[in-house]
Amino acid sequence: MLLEKKRDRMAVIPTCSMADIAFLLLTFFLVTTSLDLDKGLQLTLPAKGEAKPVPKKNIASLLINAQGGVMLDEQEIEIPRIKEVVKQRLAKNDRLIVSIKTDRATRYQVFMSVLDQVQMAMGATPRISIAEPEM
Repeated sequence: MLLEKKRDRMAVIPTCSMADIAFLLLTFFLVTTSLDLDKGLQLTLPAKGEAKPVPKKNIASLLINAQGGVMLDEQEIEIPRIKEVVKQRLAKNDRLIVSIKTDRATRYQVFMSVLDQVQMAMGATPRISIAEPEM
């Protein structure tokens, strides 16, 4: 009896569809991944060139210096108190516009804290003016 020599069999992994599988996985992850987008400031800006004169009695000026100190109509105020003071002033004058002006060196976090306090005080339709910082 003659014994046949066994041939060595090589294991082969088919790779012809590997590119298709990689493309499908890439497409799947791109479609199912959700990205958090920064929505920025939620302020409605007026159209360019739209300037109307406003009486001084209807404007509350908030000034923020470089060290984070806040003044409301030339009186120093703490940031947590802004909400209640603006609410009181809004109760007396329903046409109140809050003008926020900062120094160029003011930290962004301080500005955002002041803006949040004003928005909470004014409710759904805040009338806020963001003045350009001084040089």
